[in-house]
Amino acid sequence: MPNKPLTRQYVLAHSALLPSFPRTISDILTSLDDPELSIKVLSHCINMDPIITARVLCVVNMASVRGRRDFEVSDVFTAISLIGMRRVREIALISSVGNFVDSLGADKLPVDFWLHCVAVAVCCEELVIHVDEPMSSDTALTAGLLHDIGQLWLYGYNPQAFRQCLHISQQSKTPIEAVERENFGVDHSVIGAWLAEHWGLPAHIVAAIRHHHAPQEGPDDSLVALVHVAEVLSNALDLAGRPSNRVTSISAPACERLGLVWDDSIHTLFGRMEARSRHANLFFASSHAAHQ
Repeated sequence: MPNKPLTRQYVLAHSALLPSFPRTISDILTSLDDPELSIKVLSHCINMDPIITARVLCVVNMASVRGRRDFEVSDVFTAISLIGMRRVREIALISSVGNFVDSLGADKLPVDFWLHCVAVAVCCEELVIHVDEPMSSDTALTAGLLHDIGQLWLYGYNPQAFRQCLHISQQSKTPIEAVERENFGVDHSVIGAWLAEHWGLPAHIVAAIRHHHAPQEGPDDSLVALVHVAEVLSNALDLAGRPSNRVTSISAPACERLGLVWDDSIHTLFGRMEARSRHANLFFASSHAAHQ
């Protein structure tokens, strides 16, 4: 295990352990407030990336088959008109972060790390729809995808030590963040926030990454509460099917912040989370394999 506690200065100085943050995500997030600009930016981003283009067209053409349309969609503008901006942005964001994770190399975290990130992201999106809070579903999706990005840095920094942390956490049923603090002097949520801030991500995404395990220690922000609740529900529903899955207690103040009511409608929410998470991961896995 490392002898010295990790510091912000050290983590950022060694940020080459991760590739550059995808410009696609930053461009999409900064264009959300202007619908006309958003369409232009989104189309440009997708057309510049053949993998994302292929995934968008794959989705829209599968929808065409189910809808019995007898023509194949071959351009992004038509795809947007058929399946909508929200769906296309979702594909672009998941694909961009997925490519980002892939660029770390083959000898990295197990595949269930990515399955968990996608599951949490989908739960974030569904919670935005379910609760009465003025939040962007795309921002929520991005925060969910990136909430554990600090674990990728730790794995790149010292794979053996991080694997040992995972093993200790599973065997002793100790929260992984506590084991990380014991062995690295800092946990993945703090490292993730350092990186997100360094990459110039919005402050509320940085805060959501930093406090997704302990929202009560963060600012009174709906995105912080949302990512925390999404991760707890993702684990409780076992959406990623991880052997290391751990259900933690859910923060009552976070639920209150979102106005989340545990009535009969919650079962519908859980059903949507399960169905969409399964679909998102199956789609990503199949399209990812097709473009390797």
